[in-house]
Amino acid sequence: MNENITKRNNLLSQKVIKGLESRNMTGYYAETKEEALRIALEIIPKGSSVTMGGAMSAHEIGLVEALKSSDYNFIDRDKAEDKRAAMLAAYDADIFLSSANAMTEDGIMINVDGNANRVSAIAQGPRKVLFIVGMNKVCKDLDSAMKRARNVAAPINAQRFGLSTPCTQTGSCMDCKSPDTICCQILITRFSRHKDRIHVILVNDNLGF
Repeated sequence: MNENITKRNNLLSQKVIKGLESRNMTGYYAETKEEALRIALEIIPKGSSVTMGGAMSAHEIGLVEALKSSDYNFIDRDKAEDKRAAMLAAYDADIFLSSANAMTEDGIMINVDGNANRVSAIAQGPRKVLFIVGMNKVCKDLDSAMKRARNVAAPINAQRFGLSTPCTQTGSCMDCKSPDTICCQILITRFSRHKDRIHVILVNDNLGF
């Protein structure tokens, strides 16, 4: 990461962490992917049941691979014979892993979902939710965060899954009602009623989409 970008991210991360704290959430800052992995494993006790939504950022820092060891009960929905049962197990898990499609400088997170298993687990169920968020996803305010989620993250994810939506052709949101749309549910996480439930690791890197 460029030295000037790192300096900017160091400063901005402190503002984001203060914003998270004001919203009853806990924030951390990692200058490298390796540091992010170390912090994540300090948050997740060995023996925990862990599952996740579609969080590419957790893969990119090596967290998913680490959790598949025998020290954790990792519920892998991609390999489960009964995928519905695996998704439902998320609501009673110790730890749910996620990222954010975008977040604001004062600690509000935006997530857009198709099946809603990810946003529903963020909102309710798992004992703890751990977000891995690259600093590339931090936006000035709620309006710019929503625009990023709809016009950057959603089209890329729709293309990644090979879906037939207008945004896969245009590269930006068309506010469609396509049967393939992944913008079915939009969750704004602005406060956690339960202290110590939501943890956010900000990473000095470009992670996810």
